[in-house]
Amino acid sequence: MERVVKKTSRAERKARRPHEILEAAFEEFAAKGYAATRVEDIATRLRITKGTVYLYFPTKDDLFQEMFRHASTSSADLSTAIGSLRGSCADRIRDLLLIAYENTANDRKTRELLRLSVAEGTRLPEMVDCRHELFIAPTLAALTALVEEGVKSGELRHDTATDTPDVLASSIFQIAVWHLMLADRKPIDGRALMEAHINLVMNGLLRRSKRMA
Repeated sequence: MERVVKKTSRAERKARRPHEILEAAFEEFAAKGYAATRVEDIATRLRITKGTVYLYFPTKDDLFQEMFRHASTSSADLSTAIGSLRGSCADRIRDLLLIAYENTANDRKTRELLRLSVAEGTRLPEMVDCRHELFIAPTLAALTALVEEGVKSGELRHDTATDTPDVLASSIFQIAVWHLMLADRKPIDGRALMEAHINLVMNGLLRRSKRMA
């Protein structure tokens, strides 16, 4: 039986166009950086005119910032995963840190957005604020809540580290930056380093009878 291919309507193509432009913009900005990327390059990738891009995104800055937010959708998956954590406070802190690490290390878009944040953050502080809002803030808020819960229940000792939960997540960003800068010349086992960091920190926070092996 001959298969009938349904033609995409003009309205459907128009509805998909912003998404397609943002995906193409991500590839161009990730490959070339902000300064070297031309709107013409993005249009050429999609076989459309530069004017079509400007129809949806009036300036290159508008396109870049909307691309950044669009490409940050994996952060929503991170928030969902954080909300489903179960177990003791120590177990949930460990799982949260590993989830955040895997999101940063294994998701290409997350890695490239970090690279762009470092490279373009001074010129476009709004982009750094966006990354903080979508990825860093939810992670730190969840960590803070878990640490406070653990201290109140007696599972965790009250310590300077429990007053500054940021230190628990510090290795995520350290390992991510290492991968961005040196992965091709000095590769590391990021997962093993993250596990070591978690054990080191948690054994400092847990009461002696509950410490990890």
